[in-house]
Amino acid sequence: MARIIAGMGTSHVPGLGAAMDNGKTGEPYWQPLFKGLEPVRAWHKDNIPDVTIIVYNDHATSYSLDNYSTFTMGVAEEFMPADEGWGPRQVPMVMGHPELAWHITENLILNEFDMAVAGSLDVDHGLTVPLSVAYDQPDVWPTKVIPLCVNVIQYPQPTPLRCYKLGQAIRRAVESFPEDLSVGIWGTGGMSHQLGGERAGVLNPEFDTAFMNNLVSDPAANTRLTHTDFIREAGCEGIEMIMWNVMRGALSDNVNEIYRFYHIPVSATAYGAIILENTD
Repeated sequence: MARIIAGMGTSHVPGLGAAMDNGKTGEPYWQPLFKGLEPVRAWHKDNIPDVTIIVYNDHATSYSLDNYSTFTMGVAEEFMPADEGWGPRQVPMVMGHPELAWHITENLILNEFDMAVAGSLDVDHGLTVPLSVAYDQPDVWPTKVIPLCVNVIQYPQPTPLRCYKLGQAIRRAVESFPEDLSVGIWGTGGMSHQLGGERAGVLNPEFDTAFMNNLVSDPAANTRLTHTDFIREAGCEGIEMIMWNVMRGALSDNVNEIYRFYHIPVSATAYGAIILENTD
């Protein structure tokens, strides 16, 4: 059967991708961040899954704000990098795994998660920057990808608990797939940040650290957070962190923390990454 082997939580800051794409990673501002990513890349080099489920949000590129589903599964054979206003990132085509994607989608729907399905989907920095975090700048991404787009843009967003339960359902679906596949799952977005309004620029290392601690030792605590908690403590865009709950829900009850990295600022955000391995 297929099996989920590990999960990663990572911010998907667009500036990180731009620094890579424009050869700025060695500049003093960016150097500490990319130094901190070296262990992330070293681990991924030695632990490449056959398929990676990437939980991300579209930033009004493939979707307009009047047409944004709560949960959307990408089931295509390939996904183009999106044009976010400056042309698509010059990164490899994202190759899908339609068989597993359809299996998960059907399983979720039959278990009362009403998924939207996308047979054609351009993927923006929310998905391609995490791939760059893990794999740097290869000619071909070394893992096939299933995009899972979550609405963290338009009210009402799914609750943190619903995201966690979605992860649990994904694990059951993956384990019922008959082919022998290794599967990774990433939750992306965050950490604390707000890009507009009176609180623009807000960062909260204490909240971010507690959230990552809970991922390891008490994931249920993160499911009890409310939308208001995220907005108050982590800024309006901090709600992206609910997507990390999908990743954590898909892992075993007990996990091994392989690596953690936290750095501020990255543009106007807090950057965080954590790698968790299943213990069973």
